[in-house]
Amino acid sequence: MGFLSVLSFAQKQIEGRLHPGDLAVDATVGTGADTLFLAKAAGPKGSVFGFDVQAEALRLAEERLSREPAGSLASVSLFLASHALMKEYIPPEFRGRIGAVMFNLGYLPAADADKRIITTTDSTLEALEAAIALLRPKGIVTAVLYPGHDGGAAEAEAVGAWASRLPQEACQAVMYRQLQRSDAPYVIAIEKKR
Repeated sequence: MGFLSVLSFAQKQIEGRLHPGDLAVDATVGTGADTLFLAKAAGPKGSVFGFDVQAEALRLAEERLSREPAGSLASVSLFLASHALMKEYIPPEFRGRIGAVMFNLGYLPAADADKRIITTTDSTLEALEAAIALLRPKGIVTAVLYPGHDGGAAEAEAVGAWASRLPQEACQAVMYRQLQRSDAPYVIAIEKKR
């Protein structure tokens, strides 16, 4: 048995913390894989909010979600908006009640997608701050980082520096990374303590 992929590791961190009826956020919808994972975990009584700046990402996610049996998933609201705006889109009554927020940074991994459209450091850091504010105690944020593409290394370094500065009394941050390849994707997971 080998190590988990970074995507599987991120999901494993959420599995035991997100329960049926919970609220969750997919901060970077992409092809909808994390959106679907969160919608299954939160179940029919839960809600998932998804954000992406590309209409194609939302279309791919809707297509993926539509293949699931009716009534088996949480309600999913997809927004054509930056993840940095999540606090503006998520209803105020849900603040401090979100169980999990997933980030899968970089670019849309679809065959015909424009790989020049990437997540940016400034909006990602703003979104991470918003995610922490939206979390409930014991809620979790996972961020899959991709230092191997243009702009990815700077973003990954900034996210790591941001996470390492979080006060220990409020949050706990861990990293899952292959050490022999500096360009390999990796995960930072943050649990809100209170």
